[in-house]
Amino acid sequence: MTNISKLFDSKRLEITINRLCQQVIENHKDSKNFILIGLQPRGIYFLERIKANLEKIFTEKVKTGYLDTTFYRDDFRSIKVPTARDTIIQNSVDNKDVIIIDDVLFTGRTVRSAMDGIMNFGRPKKIELLVLIDRNYSREIPIEPTYCGIKLNTITSDRVEVNLVEQGFKEDSITIKSSQNE
Repeated sequence: MTNISKLFDSKRLEITINRLCQQVIENHKDSKNFILIGLQPRGIYFLERIKANLEKIFTEKVKTGYLDTTFYRDDFRSIKVPTARDTIIQNSVDNKDVIIIDDVLFTGRTVRSAMDGIMNFGRPKKIELLVLIDRNYSREIPIEPTYCGIKLNTITSDRVEVNLVEQGFKEDSITIKSSQNE
């Protein structure tokens, strides 16, 4: 039996994004000193929401980039040949605060890979992590978000699905699917 619980609808997602952006602004008074890096594939959609909100508040462009962590993964050689996506980082990360953005923090391995990838583009002053959902009980690497929409106590078999309009869905919907044995 599968149990599906809705975590966010469009309104709650908007409120959460506003809160996360306010937290970023508290730590970064000037948009020139940081760059947002969205993780491929799904983190880039969440990045675009964060960017649009921050640009309304800062009234200026916020620097962004996309990073595909495929070739930085620690299991790269043990999995079948993965499909790589675009990495686009047009601004220097040297001496900048880099904020990695992803939708769900699960084991921490993707974020570790992202940090390796970012180092190929320069030496950041600081790296922070912004996630919509932090799955608490599934961490394999000691990585914690700087900014977090919601913390969930999940088990490995649970599946969190983030479906955003930008991905082609009719409406925003974030759910958790739990498989339970009867």
